[in-house]
Amino acid sequence: MSEKCMIKVEVCCGTTCFLLGARELLALADDPPAAWQGRVEVIATPCMDACNGNRFSGSPYVRINGTLLSGATRDLVEQRVNAIMAKPQPERSAEQ
Repeated sequence: MSEKCMIKVEVCCGTTCFLLGARELLALADDPPAAWQGRVEVIATPCMDACNGNRFSGSPYVRINGTLLSGATRDLVEQRVNAIMAKPQPERSAEQ
């Protein structure tokens, strides 16, 4: 993730997630909302093993800044990312 990208969206591309909607979620990488430009990185990841134990009904899975999201849709991912972007960010010191 680059220095200026503050939000990382990882889309699980295991077989189950891919078949249940991950492909549509990856479209966010090519066609992100304008406010996301330079601030959000959307990447495909190998299977996250989140559906272990027959939790297939939660697919597709997405990880946003390390927090797992099940039943991800484009609208839900956009809502979560926009909520993170709306929170005030701590100022960085000059030493960082």
